[in-house]
Amino acid sequence: MGRVGVDIYPLQHRVPLEEVRTFEKFLGGSATNVTVAAARHGRRTAVITRTGDDAFGRYVHRELRRLGVDDVFVSAVDGPPTPVTFCEVFPPDDFPLWFYRYPTAPDLMIEPNTLPLNAIREATIFWATVTGLSQEPSRAAHHAAWDARGRRAHTVLDLDYRPMFWADPAAARREVDAALDHVTVAVGNREECEVATGETDADRAADALLARGLDLAVVKRGPAGVLAATPDERVDLPAFPVEVLNGLGAGDAFGGALCHGLLAEWPLARTLRFANVAGAIVASRLECSTAMPTTDEVDAASSRGRVA
Repeated sequence: MGRVGVDIYPLQHRVPLEEVRTFEKFLGGSATNVTVAAARHGRRTAVITRTGDDAFGRYVHRELRRLGVDDVFVSAVDGPPTPVTFCEVFPPDDFPLWFYRYPTAPDLMIEPNTLPLNAIREATIFWATVTGLSQEPSRAAHHAAWDARGRRAHTVLDLDYRPMFWADPAAARREVDAALDHVTVAVGNREECEVATGETDADRAADALLARGLDLAVVKRGPAGVLAATPDERVDLPAFPVEVLNGLGAGDAFGGALCHGLLAEWPLARTLRFANVAGAIVASRLECSTAMPTTDEVDAASSRGRVA
């Protein structure tokens, strides 16, 4: 449940946006990318979101269906257009983003009374993001979804903190704090975990999340690797070797692969390794949604010990 849009990504790299000559469009939005990533591993997926009543909204529906995601819970709104996102590509670690979704975007206009509550209750995994808490009515819709679901296993909060969507970081911290009472899994990078917990150290951040009653806390540390912790186990993995082209979709690939591992009931170490490799594969590619790897691709890269 959450963000959707169209990524407009440059085909010339290591140049500022004003010097780019050509672009290509792709389905985008963090929650949507995670849904696509899980579908690539054979999972039955759907996304709850909204688009504008426009050509890009029709494109979103077409791409979701093409990529194996059910679009039954995607509806159009009158008013704001389907948002677009531009980026610059300066490998290995600089990928500025420009979100065109002001003063609001359709995916922040999800309303509580439109939610498919039975599907939310019955889903084996329900994934939501902090971005969805940044404005009303989306914030109220997220709490209505959590209330309907209860604190069922595999209720995931993607910490996905984007400062441009918040007038005040303190407001983001308050909303995350309230959300943590409803979820069982939290996933974020170090900066996002700091917003959630006030901790900058990965182990202390994981401890703080677990102290809220979570079953699993995942702290992504970029080139330093990833840490996952449960009340009984802790796994710390180095980054998987990759030549980075665009790191923007790596976290979403990680998320979809994490969902796959959780549903397969794999041991934590296996799930984390699988998600780590999936993220590395997407970091080697330009786009996000259509770059999501299949299970066979992840397994092959894992066997090689590197991304091809």
